[in-house]
Amino acid sequence: MRFIRQEQVQQPLALEGGSKVRKQPLPWEFPGAHYIDEAEIDLVTKVMCSKSPFRYYGIELQHMVDQLEQAFKDKFNMPFALAVNSGTAALHIALSAMGVGPGDEVLLPGYLWVSCVSAIVRLGAIPRLVDIDDTFCLSPIDLKKKLTSRSKVVMFVHMSGATGHIKEVADIAKENNLYLLEDVAQSLGTNIQGKYVGTFGDAAIFSFQLNKNMTSGEGGMIICHDEQLYKRCFACHDLGYPRNAEGRLDLSDGRYQLWGVGSRMSELTGAMALAQFNKVEDVICHMRQAKWNIREALQDLKKIQFRSILDPKGDSGCFLITLYPSAEICQRFTNALVEEGIQGPTGSLACVPMEQWGLHWYFNIASLTNKTSWCQDGFPWSHPKNAFAHAYQYMRGTLPSCDDYASRAAILAIASNLSDKDITDIVTAFHKVYYHLLREE
Repeated sequence: MRFIRQEQVQQPLALEGGSKVRKQPLPWEFPGAHYIDEAEIDLVTKVMCSKSPFRYYGIELQHMVDQLEQAFKDKFNMPFALAVNSGTAALHIALSAMGVGPGDEVLLPGYLWVSCVSAIVRLGAIPRLVDIDDTFCLSPIDLKKKLTSRSKVVMFVHMSGATGHIKEVADIAKENNLYLLEDVAQSLGTNIQGKYVGTFGDAAIFSFQLNKNMTSGEGGMIICHDEQLYKRCFACHDLGYPRNAEGRLDLSDGRYQLWGVGSRMSELTGAMALAQFNKVEDVICHMRQAKWNIREALQDLKKIQFRSILDPKGDSGCFLITLYPSAEICQRFTNALVEEGIQGPTGSLACVPMEQWGLHWYFNIASLTNKTSWCQDGFPWSHPKNAFAHAYQYMRGTLPSCDDYASRAAILAIASNLSDKDITDIVTAFHKVYYHLLREE
C-alpha cells in the first residue's frame, strides 16, 4: 500500500528498544512561515523605503492594509473588512461593536482558545459553555438547550482547521435574534460546499499569528455584512471614532463616539500579511492533500476513529485528530508515535494527546475555572446584572462530550511542507504502533 513501509511495521517498537521509523524531526507546524520568501521582503521593504509605517497617514503611503482589506472583501464576497493587530483584539472589538456587556451571556464551545473567553469576560459579560459534537465544534443540539433570555451572541469557533454544523447554528441564531460571531482564527480558507466559513454569521474574525494558515507574526481581520456594525468595529479598534479621508479622527457622528483600544494594523504588518494572503490557497492545498493522504492510509486501522469532517474538500488540512478506545490507549499510542520519531523540533507540539492541548480546553483555563477577576470584587461574575450566572460552573465535568474527546483524542499537526517521505514515515509509524498495541490477534 502507498505510504507504508511494510518491512518496518512488525519490527520492535522504539519504546522497547527497536529502531525508530525516522530520526529527523518533522517540520515546524507553522503553515504560512514555510512560504515566506522574497514577496514578503519586497512589500515590507516598500513600506520601509516610503518611511510610512502608519496606515492612516504618512510621507508616502503604500496602502498595504487597504489592499489587504480589499483582498479579504473580494475573497469572501463581504462588503466590509477591518484589519487589526491581532485575532485576540478582533474578538474584543467585534463583541464590543455588538454591544456586549454586563447582563449578557455569550455562548461558545468548550473546545476553543483562551482569547475567546477573555474577550467576553473583559467586557463584563458571562461566558456560557456549550458542548461539542464529533466535528469538535459547537453542538447545535446543546446550543438549543443552553439558550436563555440573557443570550446575546453565539460565538462559533472553527477549530483546528475545519468546521462543524455552522449552517444549523446560523439558523438557530437567526431564529432567536442573536448575533453570530465566527472565530476563523484556526481555519482560514475552510469552506462547506464552496461557501467560506466566516460568511455565515454577522461578523467573523481571523488571526495571522505564527501558528495560523497565513502569518504576519501578529495581526487579524474582521469581516461583516452590516455597515453600522463595521463602523462600530472601526471606532472600537481605533481611538473610539471614525476617520475622514485624510486619516484624521472624525468626531461629528454621535452614533460612533465610543471607546477605542488602539488595535490598528501597521503598514508593515499589512505588507507581510498581503504577501501571505496571496499564497494561502497554496498553503492550504498542500496541507489538505497531505492530511488526506495520511488519513486515507489509516482507514484500515479499525480501532482508530477520526474527527468528523463534513466536507473533506473544504478542510484546510492543518491538523489530523484521531480518537482511541480509551484515555490510557490514547496516551500509550501517542507516546509510542513520538518515540518512533513522529514529533517536531524541540519545543514543538506536533504530536500530542489532546488533553495536553493546554488552553484549548475550557477546563485547562485556570482563570475561567476559578472565575478570576481583574479586581478583588470578582467582576464580572459579581456584577448585579450577572446574578443570573451565579451557579454557572466551568470546572471539568461541565461538558461531557468535551471531557470525553479531550481524554481519548490525539492531534497531529500537518506542516505545510510535508514531503512524501514525511507522509510515509507518519503512516508507517501509525501502522507499526497499531500492530503492536491494538491489532486483533
